Amino acid sequence: PPEQAARMKKLQEQEKRQKVEFRKRMEQEVSQFIQATGEPRRRFQPMNKIERSILHDVAEVAGLTSFSFGDDEDSRYVMVFKKEFAPSDEELEAYRRGEEWDPARAEERRRLRELAAQQEEAELESGPAPPGPPNDYKDKYRHLIGSDAAKAAARTMEANKAYGCVPVANKRDTRSIEEAMNEIRAKKRLRQAEDE
Repeated sequence: PPEQAARMKKLQEQEKRQKVEFRKRMEQEVSQFIQATGEPRRRFQPMNKIERSILHDVAEVAGLTSFSFGDDEDSRYVMVFKKEFAPSDEELEAYRRGEEWDPARAEERRRLRELAAQQEEAELESGPAPPGPPNDYKDKYRHLIGSDAAKAAARTMEANKAYGCVPVANKRDTRSIEEAMNEIRAKKRLRQAEDE
């Protein structure tokens, strides 16, 4: 029916208008964000997939980095970062877990990790540790799996040349099918002649 088609067209035009308006609004917000000096990142309110894709596009055009966070469709939101404040993997992981990113806390964690690594290194240099009960399953089964089994396995991962298509070089019989068939027929004829 024509009235339904007209209604559909009107709806589509309305949607298109809304998208254009939304894009304009996002462009304004993003340019405000760029001009805001003390703001390295901005979190936008949750929005639907189409709105998020528009915002990602606006951010990309503006030369910003953007990511979506949040598990379910209703609560997914976009965060926009200025290029010089692009997030580290650690920062992204925090947002993915739904936590606030605290650079001071992250720095503290990084220092603790470094310290632990230094201590471990010092222990390694001071000689073997006294034999004690193994507490890590890898230590427990080291005599079975070795310490570099995975590395060795990774190294031996090569394409199995015997699998799949056989390269001509590997074919013992280089005759064509016709030649092979003719040879078989000839042998058959020979045998029949001998039998007679």
